[in-house]
Amino acid sequence: MGVLLPTLFALCAAASNALATVLQRRATLTVPQAQGFRPGLLLDLLRRPIWLAGMLAVIVAGVGQAVALATGPLALVQPLFVLELPLALLFGSLADRQRLARPLWAAVAAVVAGLGLALMAAAPEGNRTHVPLDRWVPTLAGCAVVVLALTTAALRRPPGRARAGCLGAATAVCYALTAALMKTSMHILDDSGVGAFFSTWHTYAFAVCGICALLLLEHALQGGPLVASQPALTLGDAGVSLVLGVLLYEEHVRTGWWLVPELLGVGLIVVGVFTLARAGASTG
Repeated sequence: MGVLLPTLFALCAAASNALATVLQRRATLTVPQAQGFRPGLLLDLLRRPIWLAGMLAVIVAGVGQAVALATGPLALVQPLFVLELPLALLFGSLADRQRLARPLWAAVAAVVAGLGLALMAAAPEGNRTHVPLDRWVPTLAGCAVVVLALTTAALRRPPGRARAGCLGAATAVCYALTAALMKTSMHILDDSGVGAFFSTWHTYAFAVCGICALLLLEHALQGGPLVASQPALTLGDAGVSLVLGVLLYEEHVRTGWWLVPELLGVGLIVVGVFTLARAGASTG
């Protein structure tokens, strides 16, 4: 079955996450704005049906992501979530009954083409099922330091691009780490059953990381324009996931002259993502 199954489930998860982003973005704009980090934000959002619908989409995306991670490399699955941004913009335009301008369609095409080119050139492979604890400890510590540093930097700034960008990057690290932990948990579930799944620390760690990512995401969406938070989130998640896939799961990507089409693909993705994020900021 190769990469087909994880690719299909990752694409379904990306579409569900895109729908969730549209619904959650609308919900965060209907609650009181916060100058600082406010855990009570989630309590306010729980009273919004549109936010609950977004959370249902998040759950669907989580199931699709779990299956994709259980059957394919982290370095393949997570970069596919770059498609969330163009899909979110498409869903948003449909909800607003607006047509996308030609430059935006060109940006969507750039993201899709760039992602396809980069992944075909890199050809991520490897599906290690066990990561020793001596690899997890420095990884968890390093990610925690980065998230805390980005969050602290964000809270020292007023609402705006800098704040949203820092929170978006912190969310990206949490998303990537959640996916890495989820991958191990799903392998444990597949190999040893439900009992082992609920007794391993990885399951509870990815749950905690997921909650942190959700809280950071809501503050990122509220903290500034999408043109700042979305590129940091989209590109950061893909980049950190690629690094974690190589460091933790010993996944392999092609190098040498393959770096040329890989970098070209990444360039197309970056241009497309920033173009779409600007459009999202102007319409959101």
